[in-house]
Amino acid sequence: MPQSRVKLIVTGDDFGYCPRRNRGIVDCFLANGISSASLLVNGSAAIDAAQLARRYNIPTGLHANLSEGAPVCTTLRDSSLLNKGGFFHGKMGIRKALARGCLKMSEVKRELSAQVDLFVQLMGHIPHHMDGHQHIHVLPEIRYVFAEVLEEYGIPYSRIPIEPGLCSCDWIEEDLMEFYLGVEKDSINTLDVFTRHGIRWPGVYIGLTTMGRHMSVSSIQQAIDRSIAAIESKTELSSDEWSSLSAHSSRGRTISIELMVHPGYPSIPPEGGCGKGPDDFSQSWERGHEMQVLMDPALQKYYRVRNIQLCAFQEL
Repeated sequence: MPQSRVKLIVTGDDFGYCPRRNRGIVDCFLANGISSASLLVNGSAAIDAAQLARRYNIPTGLHANLSEGAPVCTTLRDSSLLNKGGFFHGKMGIRKALARGCLKMSEVKRELSAQVDLFVQLMGHIPHHMDGHQHIHVLPEIRYVFAEVLEEYGIPYSRIPIEPGLCSCDWIEEDLMEFYLGVEKDSINTLDVFTRHGIRWPGVYIGLTTMGRHMSVSSIQQAIDRSIAAIESKTELSSDEWSSLSAHSSRGRTISIELMVHPGYPSIPPEGGCGKGPDDFSQSWERGHEMQVLMDPALQKYYRVRNIQLCAFQEL
């Protein structure tokens, strides 16, 4: 059987988080380490990121944020989306607030719409894709509002973080695996919602198992090879994984994959963040480590040997 052609979108998340993140994403893009970026419009360096994206023609989408920092909608300074300090509830806090029924979906929609509007103001075009910072876009209730916003603005692509073979990756720390499995469950429940609203996503998602210290040339190769083999043989996939992949791979014998990455030079406080300063992951060595791996000539050679074409969402 002839080998399938692969289109790979390597998306650098958190563009706009801080100047050092921005510089790292640009360096990575110019070295063919990434092919796309997702912009945090409430990031402290969002204006700088937008200018860099335009200067270097970096395909850029919106990294919608409801969990970190401050909102961009000025009428939401006192709302269900914020804690007593005036900031979003946080990665786990938003999930707890949602479970308690504390979030107003009308306010979620206002903030998401305000972020799209600000993106258009900064970039001069509708986002090529829109996903959620810390995977908030697949959360219960929020997924419906998110889908409505994408359909209303005509944003064609999003992200469904269901990674083939996730459960077998025994190197993932227990607490992280618990979070990832929760993201996977939420994503499975999002499939029908996005489909009804005409939203598409790359045929395969990878990135949970290759984040930070877990990223290496071999781990990326293995994740891609595992996904391609599963699709080509239609084995080792659960029914939910297969339903998420089969209808959204590119036409013919082309497989589309998105690899989520977080490259950048480590943030140096107090610079960075979305209103509260940079988090621990942003300050860690793992950001620079991801950059080095993504720009490694051995990885570039692997892409060529495997007939993998780096592209952007609008090229699917």
